[in-house]
Amino acid sequence: MEDVLTVYARPYDAKRPVVCMDEKPYQLLEDAYIPLAMQQGCAEKVDYKYIRHGTCSIFLFNEPLGSWRHAEALERRTKVDWAHKIRWLLLEQYPDAEKVVLVVDNLNIHTVSSLYESFSPEVAFDLAQRLEIHFTPKHGSWLNIAEIELSALGVLVSWEKTHT
Repeated sequence: MEDVLTVYARPYDAKRPVVCMDEKPYQLLEDAYIPLAMQQGCAEKVDYKYIRHGTCSIFLFNEPLGSWRHAEALERRTKVDWAHKIRWLLLEQYPDAEKVVLVVDNLNIHTVSSLYESFSPEVAFDLAQRLEIHFTPKHGSWLNIAEIELSALGVLVSWEKTHT
């Protein structure tokens, strides 16, 4: 826990930005019946039956001190998916950074080995050299600011469903 808190206490450094990353599985659902709108004297009528249209995984990156956020839904969450998002982060979002300081949870795909399974050894090595990974404690993933944002977005999606 102290490691992650120490990372968060660092001053802003554009050459070594601190980026938090997390992903969350999400069900793609559709209402089976169109809700009946609220009318005077009658509450909105909603049937809770739904149609499942598969799943996706939402990848979220944020840089708390840089006021930057990016979320993207992918079909799944694999080592290769994670490695490609890390390559995107390093080469497209932070091409001039010496290192990106990455805060992630202890999921088995969040390792440098994922880079080696996805890219040539030369590319994987180059990416790994620009990455400084800090893991949240096993039962302390709530320390990851990206996880907190994903939770807040989930509440927002639920609220929008009930208020639109």
